[in-house]
Amino acid sequence: MATKMLQFVKTAGEMPSKRTAEIRRQDWLEVYGPYVRQKAEEQSSRCSQCGVPFCQVHCPLQNNIPDWLKLTAEGRLEEAYEISSATNSMPEICGRICPQDRLCEGNCVIEQSGHGAVTIGSIEKYITDTAWAEGWVKPPVPLRERGQSVGIIGAGPAGIAAAEQLRRLGYQVHLYDRYDRVGGLLIYGIPSFKLEKEIVARRAQWLADAGITLHLNFEIGRDATLQELRSRHDAVLIATGVYKARDFQAPGSGLKGIVAALDYLTASNRTGLGDDVPGFADGTLNAAGKRVVVIGGGDTAMDCVRTAVRQGAVSVKCLYRRNRANMPGSQREVQNAEEEGVEFVWQAAPEAFLGDAAVTGVRAHSIHLGVADATGRQSPVVIEGSAHTIEADLVVKALGFDPEDLPTLFDAPGLPVTKWGTVRVDHKTMMTAVEGIFAAGDIVRGASLVVWAIRDGRDAAAAIHSHLAAAIARNGAAVPAVAAE
Repeated sequence: MATKMLQFVKTAGEMPSKRTAEIRRQDWLEVYGPYVRQKAEEQSSRCSQCGVPFCQVHCPLQNNIPDWLKLTAEGRLEEAYEISSATNSMPEICGRICPQDRLCEGNCVIEQSGHGAVTIGSIEKYITDTAWAEGWVKPPVPLRERGQSVGIIGAGPAGIAAAEQLRRLGYQVHLYDRYDRVGGLLIYGIPSFKLEKEIVARRAQWLADAGITLHLNFEIGRDATLQELRSRHDAVLIATGVYKARDFQAPGSGLKGIVAALDYLTASNRTGLGDDVPGFADGTLNAAGKRVVVIGGGDTAMDCVRTAVRQGAVSVKCLYRRNRANMPGSQREVQNAEEEGVEFVWQAAPEAFLGDAAVTGVRAHSIHLGVADATGRQSPVVIEGSAHTIEADLVVKALGFDPEDLPTLFDAPGLPVTKWGTVRVDHKTMMTAVEGIFAAGDIVRGASLVVWAIRDGRDAAAAIHSHLAAAIARNGAAVPAVAAE
């Protein structure tokens, strides 16, 4: 039965029930509970069904959001899932971790008119969680199998998305990753209170069930060079992501108790998964009973401060050189962190780390925000005589990520990279200067959002398919028909 849309005029926007900060501090479960069906339908009916849907325009995947909102409002959930999954390889993950306040929901027309955005992310999560529970999420079965194979380096979001799309087309897909689990930063970087690990493990099993061959604990450069891998496959996609921690040098940087964000988050996530992590067991990467200072203002910094709270830190402070309005991270995450007891030290930047053998404090100076640069962000200017000390037993540097030196790691000196270390590609074909080797995701665009990595992976799969089909045509064979779902 059809449900009237445009109900925003009489129905207020409402997120799923949010667990209290007191309870959240004690466990690793997700912040929001699930929608019940009636509430999901009600909130979906608030959509104004715009002629030009800005939610879709501002989604990197161009998801058909108004369509699946209408179907959800009408109770046609299986159809809603089919529409949602047609453009998104992992909607259950995007619904949880996308910064919707900066993307779809932040550009919702009724949000701009003052009625409050449709809760798109929570509804997306509800649709896909229901689909998994009902058995609607099935491994792809191509109409025909192709003899060509594709090797994908990196089992993170871009690699997973590309693998899914290529498998649907019938290619023999091999997914290589240096870690022991599929997911990349989804499994080891993002904490469980944002993305429970069972969600990632379920998707990894789905890949295996689809006939994708997983090669875990496989390191390019150690177990095979890039050229050796290329010789095994008709095409290779580099989708490694970026893992090298950005750093800054200051007096005292070598003191014990100063750690990189990814090392800290990986230790926490591995411990939660039941792994033996020596750095966590000996306290080096454990915030329990410590005064914690996290340096940075992005989503990784928010993951670190909220992890420290759950580990039992005595105090947790986030040091950021700009103000709240200029933070690159999600404002929802900032709010969640504040609710959980994190203190934000705005417009402050570290200049030295104090202590003898181990860190005991961070000396910082206050910042004045000066004239805006070309991007519109105000430039930080040090206020003379403003130095002050923040006590700390554990300092986590969450300053972002850069690419690793892939030509050296992969024993591939001919692999072209940019001056930033990202892999250089022809953006029309997504292929590098090395024939048959493609690249996508953060290793091309630099550190970015999971949703952009998924988009890049899907685009790369289409580019690889075009390349391999053209190769067959050039050799005089008939171009295989594109397999449908």
